[in-house]
Amino acid sequence: MKFVPILALSLLPLLSCSSTQATSPVLVKTNSGSKLSPSQKKKIGNKIWQNESGGSINGLTTWNTGEEFPSMGIGHFIWYPKGFNGRWTESFPDFVRYAQASGRKDIPAWVLQAKDCPWNSKAAFQADFNGAKLSGLRTFLANSVTLQTDFIIQKSQAALPKMLKAAPAANRQRTQTNYHLVATTTNGTYALIDYVNFKGEGINPRERYNNQGWGLLQVLSNMRPSKGGQDSARAFADSAKLTLNQRIKNSPAERGEKRWKAGWHNRCETYARAF
Repeated sequence: MKFVPILALSLLPLLSCSSTQATSPVLVKTNSGSKLSPSQKKKIGNKIWQNESGGSINGLTTWNTGEEFPSMGIGHFIWYPKGFNGRWTESFPDFVRYAQASGRKDIPAWVLQAKDCPWNSKAAFQADFNGAKLSGLRTFLANSVTLQTDFIIQKSQAALPKMLKAAPAANRQRTQTNYHLVATTTNGTYALIDYVNFKGEGINPRERYNNQGWGLLQVLSNMRPSKGGQDSARAFADSAKLTLNQRIKNSPAERGEKRWKAGWHNRCETYARAF
């Protein structure tokens, strides 16, 4: 079945920003009736899961070395321990609320009761990795891949209006145009969905090194001119790699982010490969 670039349809702005609208709010109407087919969502969800943890069950609950928090689910949704307030956007509590609102009855009771991540260190997390709590959470996450994919897609669909509102007036038209050019292909649509889950929208002022962000907004704003189709998918992939290179260059040395460069680049290369 041919993949329809849903984001190009569902997020098509009715009003774009001209130079005379530089100080006006950006108005974007979305078509909430547009939906991805189950097979399309499955393909996207599996690719995101593969990107984040190689598609493994154990990878659904992870605490990466050098980080102060664990990541849960196919999208590695961040969950902060009590008392920690990092620069990254926390997303696991949002997913739990989304799952509740969707009517899921198999969410582990302890997750519903927990206000914060109950492990305060990687060592404590790893010591309890095969315990009842994390084993039960992995079972729930393995059984809710479609729901997690829906959650990630919803975040992506909500990103464009927020990015246009946050972008400098001079960059809004370029950002909007590049978004829709990238969304004209199967892999381009996947790229937009995956990257906003991977590195965020780029509008959180705390997600900066040396005042420079690395989210979807920055990737779209810094793309070279492209013609649509696979040319735009390639331009997006190249811009994503350059944006992440700049992040690594700006990052604190103690974080050791250079070790992630090869994996990040491999992920970005998938954006330029036709499905």
